[in-house]
Amino acid sequence: MHVAFFNRSYYPDTTATGQLLTDLCEDLSRVYGHRVSVVTGPPLQPSAGYRRSGAGLVSRESHRGVEIHRVFGTRFDKARFAGRATNYVSYFLGACYAGLRLERPDVVVALTDPPIIGLAAWMSAKRAGAPLVMAFQDLFPEVAALLPDFHSDTINNTLQRVNRFLVRRAACNVALGETMRQRLIENKGAPADRTTIIPSWADTTAIQPAPKRNAFSEQHGLADGFVVMHSGNIGLSQGLEHIVDAAALLRDIPDLRIVFQGEGVKKPDLLARVRDLGLTNVSFLPYAPKERLSEAFGAADLFIVSLQRGLAGYIVPSKLYGFLAAGRPYVAAVEETCEVAAITRRYDCGVVAKPEDAPALAEAIRALYHDRARARRLGEHARAASAAFDRAAQVRKYAELFETVRGPRFAAAPAIAR
Repeated sequence: MHVAFFNRSYYPDTTATGQLLTDLCEDLSRVYGHRVSVVTGPPLQPSAGYRRSGAGLVSRESHRGVEIHRVFGTRFDKARFAGRATNYVSYFLGACYAGLRLERPDVVVALTDPPIIGLAAWMSAKRAGAPLVMAFQDLFPEVAALLPDFHSDTINNTLQRVNRFLVRRAACNVALGETMRQRLIENKGAPADRTTIIPSWADTTAIQPAPKRNAFSEQHGLADGFVVMHSGNIGLSQGLEHIVDAAALLRDIPDLRIVFQGEGVKKPDLLARVRDLGLTNVSFLPYAPKERLSEAFGAADLFIVSLQRGLAGYIVPSKLYGFLAAGRPYVAAVEETCEVAAITRRYDCGVVAKPEDAPALAEAIRALYHDRARARRLGEHARAASAAFDRAAQVRKYAELFETVRGPRFAAAPAIAR
């Protein structure tokens, strides 16, 4: 079948959503033999060697069997609402244009970057007589509260109406976890029988437990001592300043280091906070290439997964699944209703601490620093748990879902089993 996706972030982006969508599209093409199209925007982050092919509003390229319709869009500073909103709107308008010119798809899928992109996908699906699948990665307008310079009841109400419009017209709404599913049903009006769960994933064959002393850890001076790592986007949703404050409470442990690996809009603020506090036990590294993730994750003795209070179910941190695959324990500074907390308790693979609470986070890190046997045991449980969130298994769920909802004469949304 021909499956068309809409999302602003895609290869060669290193954002979590862009990488997960790239995995999904490439596997649907390679493993299942589907024709896959993606209506996406320019890379959101600097990508060495990337050159836009062609000119005009939409350029076409191909990567690993996937047709990429690259829409022209602005790339203003996304740390401020004005820049982010302009980027959203420019991509959205281009995506509407590109979506109406796609060769007829059998299924149309919208992610949520930007939160209104589902409208472009809905128009494309309606033109093609194809079912729409809404694959929610985060929920708006609640996530918009992360922007400190944005407070608009008008826009919030508009985003809420957009979500309610889309969930009622989608053949299926996909949530990343049980709490997100309940948010969609209770807060957005999604039909329960058309709202299912497919978690994010990690490739457990590509990411495997690695020895602490390896080429990556030695290259970056992480082979000795106890390394506590936050890996992934350094963004607005995680409350990362509390990790820096926890580092200040842990500086009495001479061989403990806090490492931020990744990039994002909050990195300059964290660098300034580290400098103001005079911390020498905090360091920053760029993203590790995918082919070196096992080594990079192997350099860590302990990971941190964090999410601001009030965001449980509106965002599900996808970084967790890579940590599970790496066989490393973690501290989850999240609310009890967060999917990460549920996984942590179900598989006994980490420790849950209060979110946005530096003393609680520091105490949890200190406890595992002193109890290495427990840390090793949690890491073993993490690797065992990763099988439930393997890339191949989750892609298969999407492939089965698309087979269920497909059909040129699609008229009514079928019931979808959870």
